[in-house]
Amino acid sequence: MDQEQVPIYEKERIDDLLTQDLRIIQSEEVFSFSLDAVLLARFCSIPQRGRIVDLCTGNGVIPLLLSTRTKAHITGVEIQPRLAEMGQRNVRLNALDERVDIVHGDLREALQQFGQGQFDAVTVNPPYLPVPNGDQNVNEHVAAARHELFCTLEDVIRISSRLVRTGGKVAMVHRPSRLVDIMTLMRQYRLEPKRIRFVHPRAGQEANIVLIEGIRDGRPELRMLPPLVVYKSQHEYSDELMDVYYGHRLTLEHDPDTY
Repeated sequence: MDQEQVPIYEKERIDDLLTQDLRIIQSEEVFSFSLDAVLLARFCSIPQRGRIVDLCTGNGVIPLLLSTRTKAHITGVEIQPRLAEMGQRNVRLNALDERVDIVHGDLREALQQFGQGQFDAVTVNPPYLPVPNGDQNVNEHVAAARHELFCTLEDVIRISSRLVRTGGKVAMVHRPSRLVDIMTLMRQYRLEPKRIRFVHPRAGQEANIVLIEGIRDGRPELRMLPPLVVYKSQHEYSDELMDVYYGHRLTLEHDPDTY
C-alpha cells in the first residue's frame, strides 16, 4: 500500500524497521519499540502455518517482524486504543492486511474473544515493573508499557497458557530479576520452560534482558542457550546483534527454528 493511503498524524513519523523493507509509524508521544521486541521476534519458535498471537503488541512491531519468518496468521492484542490504531495503520502501511490483524482489547479478556487453545504460538513483551507507589509524573502510554497497570505477570502467563494449544509455544522477553517468578508461574499454568537466553549489554556485565520460551504441557528439559552480547565495543553492536537487528538473519544464532 502506498504511504499516501495511510494517514500520518501530527508528531508521528515513519521509521524503517531495518529488516525486509518494513516501515513503522511511531510517535514521540507514545512508547516506541525497543531492542527487546526485535530480540523476541528473532528468538521465538514459530510455525510456518497456523495462528500466532502477540500480546501487549503496542504499535504492532512484533507481528510485523514475525511476518518475515512465517506464513501463519498473526494477531496482535493491545489495550491502549491509540497504540492499537497505530498498529492497524502499520499493518496497512506494509500491505500485510491478509496476514496480520491488530485488535484493540484487554488480554485478560482474550479467552472470551478467541477461545481456549486456538493458537499455535504466543509471543509477549509485557510490562516489566510492578505498579509503583505514589504519583508518577510520566507519560500515560510510557507508564502502561513499563508498569503492570493493566495486567500482572501472572495475568500474562495464565492467559498465554490458555490461548495456546497443547504442544504450542509461549515466548516472552522480560528482566532477569523476574526470572524466578516467570518460571514458577509458567509451571503453575502448565507451561514447561524449555529455552532461556540471557542478553548482556557488554561482555563481563550482568544480563539485563532474558528471553524465555515454554511449551504447553511439555516434558521437563531446559536448554540454557549461549549468552547474547549486545555491544562488542563502546558503541558498536556485536556481529550477531547486527545480523538480527538489520535483518541479515531472521533468527538468533545457535537457535534455529525447531517448531
